[in-house]
Amino acid sequence: MTSDDLARVVRAAGFCLPDHGGRSLGAVLPAVAGALGVDLPGADAAQARLGLPAAERVCVVLVDGLGMRMLTERAGHAPFLRRLLGGATELTVGYPSTTAASMGLFGTGHAAGRTGLAGYTVRNPATGGLANLVSWTGVEPVAQWHREPPLFERIALDVPVASVGPARFAGSGLTVAALRGGAYLSAETLAERVDVTVRRLATPGLAYLYWGDVDKLGHQVGWQSPTWADALAEVDHELGRLARSLPEGTLLVITADHGMVDVDHAQLVDVATAPALAADVALVAGEPRATHVHLVPGTDHDAVAARWREVLGERAVVASRDDAVAAGWFGPVSDAVLPVLGNLVVAATGCAGVVDSRTQTPHSLELIGMHGSLTPGEMLVPLLVVA
Repeated sequence: MTSDDLARVVRAAGFCLPDHGGRSLGAVLPAVAGALGVDLPGADAAQARLGLPAAERVCVVLVDGLGMRMLTERAGHAPFLRRLLGGATELTVGYPSTTAASMGLFGTGHAAGRTGLAGYTVRNPATGGLANLVSWTGVEPVAQWHREPPLFERIALDVPVASVGPARFAGSGLTVAALRGGAYLSAETLAERVDVTVRRLATPGLAYLYWGDVDKLGHQVGWQSPTWADALAEVDHELGRLARSLPEGTLLVITADHGMVDVDHAQLVDVATAPALAADVALVAGEPRATHVHLVPGTDHDAVAARWREVLGERAVVASRDDAVAAGWFGPVSDAVLPVLGNLVVAATGCAGVVDSRTQTPHSLELIGMHGSLTPGEMLVPLLVVA
């Protein structure tokens, strides 16, 4: 497939490519650094691009799994956030549009091609097996895997920084890789996290608050369900209380790491039961909406790609690693990260996906809400600002 062919297929699929260097999730913390007066390369440009005013106190909230489409379509359950949508900025996340990659992008300013955080699971080149980058299992210590320094470390040299999240995330591999720097303040419920954040910002500095239940429930019951709407209403209520409780002059920035699609399980293709897909494949990594296909050495990559395209049809775009890299899907890619990416990269369309029941758990195959691909519903997230 030529680069022109891939671009044509991407357009036909309605995909949204990452805006690396533009209005991207990776610009949020540099823009915040600029607002705080921190001398960080690119901070002033990012601050201007995202339109953040100067402030002595900044609170950044990341709501896991709250895509722009999801928020706008369910805004009736979120009166506080709905009032902010008129002034919202739409950001792209990186590819894959999944938590590990997005937290790396948010926390370091660099996309998966530099961080190596290229999926829920990836192939570990050192072992040939699967590495889970959320639980940080099957992977080397952070310092050996991930070489991009978190922005919190740099910002904390100039202003106090605190992250507020669940105790189980303190010192976890993904937290250390993407978000280390400053203090980590543990709090479990959303209300407790709001209270901790307000107390922290009694003095100037930066506080980061993470909330993951919107994503968790979206996976379990789908974002179009009543249960998910209740979760959005809870977030909306507490973020409204946060905005009212923060000290005067605090800049409140609300964003997300990806959106979500409610999949049609009839459109999930299992590599384990599809001989034409399984042939010549050594390992399937990633996730159903964004799949890394690692081939047996010596395999004719073009022949396998043609076979995958024939089987999947309009359910996915199948690109070679070289073509996906050249198209900028992963941002600039370092030599160390290149073997982490699949020889073939498969981005699901519509409500479809690719699974492998040989390595994925039965529970993961039953999830309703999924993400990772390049559709606008997964790639676009809000940037909401209260100044």
